[in-house]
Amino acid sequence: MNLKNTSFKLKQAILLVTLLKASSAVYAADQELLDILLQNGAITTEQYDALIARDSLTSEDILPQPASSQSAIEEEVIEQRVAEALSRQIGEEFPVLASETSSGFRLATRDGNWRTELQWRAQMRFTTPYRSDPRQLGSFNADEQSNFEARRLRMKIGGHGFQPWLSYYFEVDLQPSRDVDDRASDSSARVIDWRIDVAKWDWGSIRLGQWKVDLNRERVDSSGRQQFVERSIANSVFTMDRQVGVQLRGHLFKETPADMRYYAGVFNGEGRSVNNTDNDMMYMGRLQWNFLGRDLAWRQTDVEYTERPTGSLAIAGFTTTGTCTRWSSSGCGNLDGFDRPADAIQGQFDIDQVVQEFAYKYRGFSAQQEFHRKTIKDNADGSTHELTGGYVQAGYFFSNIFPNFPAPLELAARYSYVDEPNAVNRVLENERREFTLGANWFFNGHNNKVTMDFSRLTLDDTFYAQDESDNRLRLQWDVSF
Repeated sequence: MNLKNTSFKLKQAILLVTLLKASSAVYAADQELLDILLQNGAITTEQYDALIARDSLTSEDILPQPASSQSAIEEEVIEQRVAEALSRQIGEEFPVLASETSSGFRLATRDGNWRTELQWRAQMRFTTPYRSDPRQLGSFNADEQSNFEARRLRMKIGGHGFQPWLSYYFEVDLQPSRDVDDRASDSSARVIDWRIDVAKWDWGSIRLGQWKVDLNRERVDSSGRQQFVERSIANSVFTMDRQVGVQLRGHLFKETPADMRYYAGVFNGEGRSVNNTDNDMMYMGRLQWNFLGRDLAWRQTDVEYTERPTGSLAIAGFTTTGTCTRWSSSGCGNLDGFDRPADAIQGQFDIDQVVQEFAYKYRGFSAQQEFHRKTIKDNADGSTHELTGGYVQAGYFFSNIFPNFPAPLELAARYSYVDEPNAVNRVLENERREFTLGANWFFNGHNNKVTMDFSRLTLDDTFYAQDESDNRLRLQWDVSF
């Protein structure tokens, strides 16, 4: 057979059969076959020299690995190396970094000068038999109400630009719930917070915009960072809530026994998103002493498990003249028994208020307390009225002392009171009391938790010489994404 006129693959097959049959063949026959393979390019000179030195040959000695298998392996290795190099280059050189933090989804430039955080939050609540705190006898005697409610649906956008010390924050409340007799517009979205901070130095920074004024801890603590389903009965009477203005703030003598924070601001005094109607402004100040040399964050419970004792003492106050006697997230309002802002005359009420505050955290234990005194002078009739109130609360993760107690579970208790003018006769004074037991189950800190609390609410109405009391149960799931 003339092998030169035969295809390459057929040549290899014929030669392989011949070699296998001649595994004990004469060395000269092996050499002749090797010469043919070399002439046809089936083997290289180096392979020929190596094989000629052997006593016998097998197919593995002569036939190489199929080119297709080698090519596939090489392609796979190349693809893997390219993917690794591309991933490394993106990680090292791409100008924008994306990550997930406790403040939400974060986009930041590699140089640190720009950052944006986006977070969605939902607070879903069931209450019975009252949606809010009953303040009058009529509220206790009204029909009971069991209600499911999306109490808060929020979108938060914050970060900094140009420099890390130039920060911004917006918060939009989708306000989904309303009563049956309210207008549809009452449940429309609203911007509740917007502010810019110029904070290049710890000792002094400036904040401009609209936010919950830094008067007292209970109100400034986010509703998503509370120890109970809702704030105490004292909050609605004594809060400054959100105002539009400017504030100077700073942190002095950090990590020393004199560690303190200060706040001083000027605001419109008309509440959220309202322009001032006259030249009267609202002036406030707060001085906070971190008596253990460590700063205490504005959030309740010690789910973070503070390793070193941390506490603060604070005093604060404000003064203003206007038509408002109370404020809320809805803006300017009135306390029971006082004229509504729309009915009051310009500058009708002079209001002065002071608050004393204490807070402490250590290894799963947390406690805080506030005492408020508020003086309202009604310039329409010359009367003066004093209101007092406050609360004390504490919570603990009992798994720290009982190993079988669930680690995510916190138990808490709160007592709160308000002494205020009677709505019918402001010379007389009503007394309201709240005692609440609460439980928190933390799935992922404050960002995902279930809270349940049970309250005993009482009212002593001095005008009608009548006492009322009732129980309230609330269950809430608060989750942030």
